[in-house]
Amino acid sequence: MKNRIVIGAGRYNNNPGWLHTEEAELSLLKSEKWEKRFILESLDAILAEHVWEHLSYKEGLTAAKECYRYLKKGGYIRCAVPDGFFPNKAYQHVVQVGGPGPVNHICAGHKVLFTYHSLKAMFSEAGFLVDLLEYHDETGVFHENNWNGEDGIIFRSKRYDPRNQGESIVFASLIIDAIKK
Repeated sequence: MKNRIVIGAGRYNNNPGWLHTEEAELSLLKSEKWEKRFILESLDAILAEHVWEHLSYKEGLTAAKECYRYLKKGGYIRCAVPDGFFPNKAYQHVVQVGGPGPVNHICAGHKVLFTYHSLKAMFSEAGFLVDLLEYHDETGVFHENNWNGEDGIIFRSKRYDPRNQGESIVFASLIIDAIKK
């Protein structure tokens, strides 16, 4: 049986058989919470859908390093964040740092808007090999590499988000697999 967890699961339960956690029980920035729940190098996979944008770049790097400690060699983090190169002005308005809404609006907690360059750099600096799964480039062109939902479903993806029909992308995420060397 694989040891796989979802960080910041929220209302989503897209990954049956995975341990779903929330920040109060397992914070990416609190080592003591990890130490109480897991043994070093014991996890096969970590899934984080729209979590890392709520951390500063420095906090995100710290969190990536913490996750690295608990992953087995060859284990991975499947991470999805808002895509800084998605060429939709309304989307960019919603996902911007600080968000457009009131203080309690979920996007008000966004501390960084990643592009595939910055997200890859952060996880690489933490020691991971990074595979880009879904992303837009600087010119707004969408790129999708083959990825398997059995390895962790990202709801807000081209493949699984019902708002995205055919080739039309209404809501995009930048999705990577960060693999422990």
